[in-house]
Amino acid sequence: MSSSESAGSPPAVAAPGAPVRDRRTALRAAVAGGVGTLIEYYAFSVYGFLAVVIAPLFFPSSNPATSILATLAVFGSGYLMRPLGGIFFGRLGDRSGRKVALVSTVVSMGLCCALMGVLPTYPQVGITAPILLVIVRMAEGFSAGGEIGGSATYIAESSPSGLRGFFGAFTPTGSTLGFAVAAAVAGIVVGLLSPDQMSAWGWRVPFLLCIPLTLLCLWARLKLEDTPDFREMEARSEVTRSPFVDVLRSNSGSVLKVIGLAVATNGTGYVGLTYMNVYLINDLGHDSQHVYWLSAAVIGLACLSMPFMGMLTDRFGRLTVLTTGCVGYVLLAYPILLAMSEASGLLVVGLVYLVFMILNAALQVPAFPLFTELFPRAVRYTGVSLGFNIGTIVAGGTAPYIAAQLVASTGNPVSPAYWVMGVAVVGLLTALTLRSTRSGELPG
Repeated sequence: MSSSESAGSPPAVAAPGAPVRDRRTALRAAVAGGVGTLIEYYAFSVYGFLAVVIAPLFFPSSNPATSILATLAVFGSGYLMRPLGGIFFGRLGDRSGRKVALVSTVVSMGLCCALMGVLPTYPQVGITAPILLVIVRMAEGFSAGGEIGGSATYIAESSPSGLRGFFGAFTPTGSTLGFAVAAAVAGIVVGLLSPDQMSAWGWRVPFLLCIPLTLLCLWARLKLEDTPDFREMEARSEVTRSPFVDVLRSNSGSVLKVIGLAVATNGTGYVGLTYMNVYLINDLGHDSQHVYWLSAAVIGLACLSMPFMGMLTDRFGRLTVLTTGCVGYVLLAYPILLAMSEASGLLVVGLVYLVFMILNAALQVPAFPLFTELFPRAVRYTGVSLGFNIGTIVAGGTAPYIAAQLVASTGNPVSPAYWVMGVAVVGLLTALTLRSTRSGELPG
């Protein structure tokens, strides 16, 4: 962990022989990493926002709840491939360079999203439709498995140590904004088209929009150089041949800590980013178009808090901000969902929803610099990607399904709060295993 854990400590000066990182390079890296992550998570999350429309097209049933649960289960299936993607792209990033891996992830993710937009539906090809849906969704998960860990690694290795929290905030900002853009696009399409048009072809449009977005990101990432750390590793012939084996042999404890923190960040975040829309539309009966726009606004406002959260982690320490977010969820998750269920208008819903998402910012923003500070550079991409993706499987992809199942089985619309509180406790317990150090540089 960096010296930024010491409240009030000045930005650290690079140690003799350490890679030189300047603010201009860090800003370029942060923007390119954040924009790429935005597009990756737009592609991955738009499925969740369209779940209500997609459900009867791929899983027709006389019971709408059954169709929704099946569609959310497929949403979760994409996460099964994320650790494999993390291992594959982590190895690529630790052996061939961070840039090569990050370019590869965004290209493969864009192709998968475009394929999603041209899939045939159940009335057209029968049982083949949901099978193809699962295959493409799992391919998306494989691609996404190498993105966010790579972005976090690239930005951390390009940032001055005293500003690693601020620039590192671009990774969760990008991923969360991806959800906001997906919600906005879904809201526009739903607003412009009739329900029949949405079912016939309108649901395909948000997926196909990923093509120009992917080309934009590819242009930005191809202009980047690799990180100072990786270039120095190559110059010193320190590139490991088997980063996956090495990280398990020497840094398995750090992988477990990343898993614990990822359970908290994803278990809380995906309730707010994906399930909340299903909850407000299906369970509380709000208009879908209004909910999409509300989600886009709330998520966008929460993103504005992330750079500020990053500065707080540089000033007061990662653990201080992280534990504040965990405790906040334990205390407020139930009141927030209760207020949503009893509110008569979307204004109150939006305000408490915003509190929910700002708490998630307090978890996400310190988590990503913490991830990178737990591993030496030779296995950093692999270690961060592996731990984060396992934690995402455990509590991210499953969160919308578990939340919906809790409501369906208990009849209590506030019951998902217990899930949120539980994963926040996991994050709090994991934070207790971490300690502050005074090393200004990332582990070498």
